Amino acid sequence: MGLNPLIRIENIVATVSLEQELDLNLIGRNVPNIEYEPDEFPGLIMRLEGPRLTALIFNSGKMVVTGAKSTQELIRGFKKIIKTLTKYGIIIIGKPKIQIQNIVASANLNAEVNLEKAAYLLKNTMYEPEQFPGLIHRMDDPRVVLLIFSSGKMVITGAKSEEEVYRAVNNIYSNLKEISCVREIT
Repeated sequence: MGLNPLIRIENIVATVSLEQELDLNLIGRNVPNIEYEPDEFPGLIMRLEGPRLTALIFNSGKMVVTGAKSTQELIRGFKKIIKTLTKYGIIIIGKPKIQIQNIVASANLNAEVNLEKAAYLLKNTMYEPEQFPGLIHRMDDPRVVLLIFSSGKMVITGAKSEEEVYRAVNNIYSNLKEISCVREIT
């Protein structure tokens, strides 16, 4: 038996609702390191260094936060955003609701994959090597899309939790082994 698949979370995209309106002009004027060009984009852009996150903040009190590599990092970064806003006199009254919209991850099965055979035997796949070198597999449980390459490397997208990423990779690895589409790299 070869090595277990290596899995890495690359990016978590989450939406946050503060359930209150925000004065973007006030935030743009008072809070440092904020980009606000209302003629070009309706929200303001706040970039954090540690953890490295970007937040798009809208006057509706909604935010899109990207760049986290774990759920803990997402929460830590979000708390830092709220702390920064509060420090500069922005009053946050609502209880924020955070929702993960998409997790993008990469994985390495440490095995070569026979994509021709996998495309033939797996359901919900698309494989057109002259268009794209990877096999596209739409998994039902969990609901994610996997881009699988013959090298055993893959990209996972559409997960709503880190647990779903791990489950998807383990499921596809088991399925590919079951249909004899993986060759361990020694």
